[in-house]
Amino acid sequence: MPTPARTSVEQILAAGRRLVATDGLEGLTMARVAELVGVRAPSLYKRVPSRAALVRLVATDLLAELGAALAQGVGAGDPEADLREMARTLRRFAMSESSLLVLVFSPLPDGMAPDPEEVVRSVAPLLAVTTQLVGAQRSLPAARTLTAWLTGFVRMEGQGSFGLGGSVDEAFEFGLDVMLAGLRGVAGVS
Repeated sequence: MPTPARTSVEQILAAGRRLVATDGLEGLTMARVAELVGVRAPSLYKRVPSRAALVRLVATDLLAELGAALAQGVGAGDPEADLREMARTLRRFAMSESSLLVLVFSPLPDGMAPDPEEVVRSVAPLLAVTTQLVGAQRSLPAARTLTAWLTGFVRMEGQGSFGLGGSVDEAFEFGLDVMLAGLRGVAGVS
């Protein structure tokens, strides 16, 4: 008879995400995850074959959750309203899930990066909306530019880097206005 499972992939994912959030990527180790889920490290290898696979599993899970959240922000029928909602969703998600920036928007060594198919799925809603705004040829550059601004903003916000006073929410909305005005301007240029 096989021995009963003492942990699940869901428990491993939760522990992994918690560790990245509190201890960074360096803190995401097989031993620490095993400790948090209540098994010995060798038992964890029955579910996850290596640290690289663990990092990839956690990153892919996080990206899938983000992709689902972004997809929910689409549907207003107005691409600018959809982009605003997606930007706000990403900001809320990143502020509540600090491991997002480490595991999804930072370079990871080979074998640790999120599953490429999940990357494609997660950005599909954004590309659909940027295609509506600027056309298919400029959709990817538009999505990359918007993502770069968003991740930079939330990274700075999360680190408490906006120390000059004023409303960070107002600055975020201003940034969105500027980004959308730029995209509208590019869309008008043939």
